[in-house]
Amino acid sequence: MSKVQGNMKSCLQPMAKIVVSCRGTDGKNNALVVGYCCNCSYDPPMVMVGIVPSRYSYKIIKETGCFVVNLATKQQKEMFDYLGSHSGRDEDKFSKLNIKVEEGIKVNAPLLADCPINIECKVVDSIVTGSHEMFVGKIEYVHCNGEIVDIKGEIDFSKIDLI
Repeated sequence: MSKVQGNMKSCLQPMAKIVVSCRGTDGKNNALVVGYCCNCSYDPPMVMVGIVPSRYSYKIIKETGCFVVNLATKQQKEMFDYLGSHSGRDEDKFSKLNIKVEEGIKVNAPLLADCPINIECKVVDSIVTGSHEMFVGKIEYVHCNGEIVDIKGEIDFSKIDLI
């Protein structure tokens, strides 16, 4: 089989598909879909999310130093697609979609209550990698639906139909 040059933007698939939620200093909630997300440390537990500086949520996270990683299910695809294609600069996406919100325990950012997993994070570092700034978030608290967690707190991802 002969090889041809592939597209550099799509050479690693599948990418994580998550929703990052945040709250501005004005109290306004916002969320955006993020394709760049990964674990970056187990001790202490940290995740990294990449956000383009032109995004509305970028400024919010820079100012507040916190965010929530929300894992969405296939049943939430309509919400996911909308959050990924509309800007909070132009509208209140939470009101438009009637998104149910719960308060974080450790950070001042909204949890998307209907998502099975919500990960509260405090920004501890960031690095500009070109098109994105990678925010390193120390995991402060993980919220999980009870039916997907075993007695030790381990998440059974086979019980979740993630996007």
